[in-house]
Amino acid sequence: MPIRVKSRPQGVQRTESLRTPSPRHKFGFVAELPDISEEDSFRDVVKKLSVYIADTVVLPSTFEQLRTTTAGDGLRALVDHLGQTCTHPAIVNALLALKWHYGTSVEDKGLMDARANACEIVAWRFLTHLSEREAVDYCLYEIPDPKDVESHSPTDEEEGEVDEHSALLAQALHSSVGSSRRTPHSASTKRNLLLSSISRLTMSMTGDDEDGGGEEEDPTANFTNLNALEIAAIADAKRFLSQAVVQKIITGIWEGSIIFWKDLSVHSEKKPQFYNPNTADPFSRLRVPKYLKSFEVLFFLTFLGLYYGVLVERDPTRITPLEIFLYIWFAAFALDELSEWIDAGSIFYATDIWNVFDMAMIAIGATFVGLRIVGLETHNEEMVNLSFNVLALEALFMVPRVFSILSLSPYWGTLIPCLKEMGKDFIKFMVLVVVIYCGFLTTFSLLGREHLSLHDMVMSLTKIFFGSSFVGFDLIPKMDTLLGPPLMIIFITLSSILLTGSLTGMLSNSFSRVITHAREEYLYVYSVYVLEASTSNRLTHFYPPFNLLAVLIFRPLRLFLPSDNKFRAARILLLKATHLPIVAVIEFYEWLTIGSSKGTQYSGFRGPRQAVIGSPHPAAAKRFAQARLSNNSLRADNNNHLSQLRPPAITAISEGAIAGRRAQQQAADEAVEGRAFGQHEGDVEARIADLTAKIDRLTELVLTLQTQSSTTLGNVGVA
Repeated sequence: MPIRVKSRPQGVQRTESLRTPSPRHKFGFVAELPDISEEDSFRDVVKKLSVYIADTVVLPSTFEQLRTTTAGDGLRALVDHLGQTCTHPAIVNALLALKWHYGTSVEDKGLMDARANACEIVAWRFLTHLSEREAVDYCLYEIPDPKDVESHSPTDEEEGEVDEHSALLAQALHSSVGSSRRTPHSASTKRNLLLSSISRLTMSMTGDDEDGGGEEEDPTANFTNLNALEIAAIADAKRFLSQAVVQKIITGIWEGSIIFWKDLSVHSEKKPQFYNPNTADPFSRLRVPKYLKSFEVLFFLTFLGLYYGVLVERDPTRITPLEIFLYIWFAAFALDELSEWIDAGSIFYATDIWNVFDMAMIAIGATFVGLRIVGLETHNEEMVNLSFNVLALEALFMVPRVFSILSLSPYWGTLIPCLKEMGKDFIKFMVLVVVIYCGFLTTFSLLGREHLSLHDMVMSLTKIFFGSSFVGFDLIPKMDTLLGPPLMIIFITLSSILLTGSLTGMLSNSFSRVITHAREEYLYVYSVYVLEASTSNRLTHFYPPFNLLAVLIFRPLRLFLPSDNKFRAARILLLKATHLPIVAVIEFYEWLTIGSSKGTQYSGFRGPRQAVIGSPHPAAAKRFAQARLSNNSLRADNNNHLSQLRPPAITAISEGAIAGRRAQQQAADEAVEGRAFGQHEGDVEARIADLTAKIDRLTELVLTLQTQSSTTLGNVGVA
């Protein structure tokens, strides 16, 4: 049977829209790699990187496409270029700041998300070109303020109400660069400050001379005094924070291997450094996040014991001594939460779900105290009973808060982001349910107004929604005989099948969607907690309830005494006097656990050692890059020289062994990336094992041929 072919008339153009091309580089176009020198300011580094990223990523691409396909060739070239030539200490900070800019842009969302992913990929791949200690240097390097000519002094808790902010938001909150007083902003205002900073910079990246050059205000000023980890937290760079080398740094901060305060003295300066137990002040261990969390659990256990004691005692006529202690714990807890909110800011304070529990506990506690005092003063027995009923609500938040330590474990910490997102979807869905129910409630109330009250109808419809469908059939005889039965059947079907099934399916999809990224979410929340607990600019941090002593003693003194070094020395003296038992327990614990390894503060990180970190020396980094290049060239020259002396068979086999080793290294790199993004390890491990076996066989063959060649050359020489 002949095949009929329908020909297209010539000259007729196709009207269908062209298919979107696959993301890849334009043929014949190669973006110019940025030339970043050591003398460039943070502003210049951001501008140069933004030009390259904008020229390289020109089509929407997913994170996996940029990481595994040819769409990321330009990023690999940039990583190699930065690893070989760039020694600027703020390079990671600049990449993550650009990630923040592109990720929050609302114009051309697909392209901007691709550029944001590109910046994040380049940032963590650049760290793989460094040793672990060099990665620590780059991640903890704080962007300096070029206008800060005066020496920076640590702040104290009593120096002002809005004067103390952790490094997470230290510069994001201030209204002008170099101002000594900072005003608080809302969460949206803080985000807009950071976003407008990079936005103004990237929009003017092609006309910096026309805008006045360096005479205008630096748009990157809001990022000064922030390190790369803090910028990553602000930019929601969760994949960057979940990388192994970054998590090792954060774990080092959590365990106290990396500290920010070496001692507690009047002239102490915040400076990231490796902990040396032989030279560091023992009181600096009070700032270690692990010990902060441990004491927090102990404080909540005591809090819970006082709470149960007051409820069991329940004296309606007077305030008992046990109740006074509960009031003290309430006040210390509220003051500590207020200090944490001021240090971290509302953006990072809201990222921890347990902080929501804390605010609820403070609100319930304040309501209880108010009702209790008013009831006792007015001799109102009803109000006193109401106050204890309100206090009973505290258990809903206090008991889970005591066991919040479980959220630091990978298993429980992975479930919390899932429950959080499912709760959001549930609330959104319930809005639709309430709208539908309000319509049926109005109709049924009017149809059965002669036999049913509004309250009875509300309770009946609620029971139907939770599965008691028979209640609806019992209501049919009490409503209009014409419209009541069909409407009730429709409502029961809608509630029991459609709405309930839709809610179950939606929550299931929400859980499946979130669980794939739950590890990144957990590590992000964990990282933010560690950074909040460790990078505060406050010199003296009092544990509750000792923080009440600092307020009661030093707050009145500020009314007539100047805030000078003597005032700060007095606060340090009070801190040491009140926290000496806690420091003794910490020292005893460290003596038991790591006493044998004292003085080995560098053992957890590989690479060149230096006492102070966070400020990589440009000259040393440059020498390291030059040495790496010279070693590569020397190795290449040696390989060329040896290849001329070897027989062809040996040379070919040696090249095969080298290629096998390269394939093994590439497979290992892919395994690291696969584990970082939650991929299965079985296939990768099998591939590595197969390549290892092949390399071993090639090595044995090379050694055998070399031995035979040497024997042959010896026989020839004897002859």
